[in-house]
Amino acid sequence: MPKPCQWPYPEIRIAVNSPDTFANVGAQGYPIFAAVRLGTLSELGPNIKAYREAYRAAGHLKEGKVYLRVPVYIAETDRQARDEPEESFYRWLGDQLEASASRPGARAIEQRAERGQRLQTITYGEALRDKVVVGTPERVTDHLHALREELDLDGILAEMNCGSLIPHQRVMRSLQLLCEKVMPSFH
Repeated sequence: MPKPCQWPYPEIRIAVNSPDTFANVGAQGYPIFAAVRLGTLSELGPNIKAYREAYRAAGHLKEGKVYLRVPVYIAETDRQARDEPEESFYRWLGDQLEASASRPGARAIEQRAERGQRLQTITYGEALRDKVVVGTPERVTDHLHALREELDLDGILAEMNCGSLIPHQRVMRSLQLLCEKVMPSFH
């Protein structure tokens, strides 16, 4: 068997979405990736709390780790940050709706029909408020700090081209702003 190239090797993190999965994975002791797919950023709070409670109740020695996977877009002005990714974000929302409708085994607890209806009627303003992080470097920094505090996060996985329609040059500029202007405030 080949030896790992990286030591210590990267943590295994499990992506969670449904409320019962948060608690189940917490009891197993794994770090998690939480994402906003059908719900909103603020709706993650109770699920993350359930994860942390199950983690502690299972007797794990360390604290459970929670990473948020969220679409992020940064530009020099708020208007650019709102306008430039709009088509791409709508494509992403459509993909979420389609995945939800076609996924087998829907459970009542997931409130799939209600959330699917919300996705069908969501405005771009609601998406900007509840599902993504966009703005100038300063606004994004503030938003990420607020999310870290509100949701008790250990890290962020930024989806820089959610929907895959943002031109490469703009994605790279957004990434540059993230690395140079936003990330330093988190170290």
